[in-house]
Amino acid sequence: HGLMDDSPATMTSKRRNNGRSKHGRGLVKRVRCDHCACSPPKDKAVKRFLVRNLVESAALRDITDASAYQEYAIPKMYRKTYYCVSCAIHARIVRVRSKVARKI
Repeated sequence: HGLMDDSPATMTSKRRNNGRSKHGRGLVKRVRCDHCACSPPKDKAVKRFLVRNLVESAALRDITDASAYQEYAIPKMYRKTYYCVSCAIHARIVRVRSKVARKI
C-alpha cells in the first residue's frame, strides 16, 4: 500500500455477518454465558433451547400407572441457554467450520 494507491484499504471479512446478527441495530443488550458467566452481546451469543421432562424416566411409568387420567401430559421444563463463542466451541455445542462454510 503506497501513498499513490487509489484503491480504498478494506479489511477482509471473516464471516458474512461478522459473527453477529444485529443488522440495522446499533447496540444490543448483553446476556450472561451459562458456562463461564461472561457477557457476550445477545446477537453474538450461541443460543440453545433446553427442553427436559420434570419427571425422570424411572419414575415416569409409576406416575402414569398411578394417575387417574388416561392421557396425562407430563410437565416439561423449558430453558433458553446462552453461551459465549469460546464456551460453545469448548463444550462442542458448535464446531469449527471451514473457511468456505463460515461465509454461508
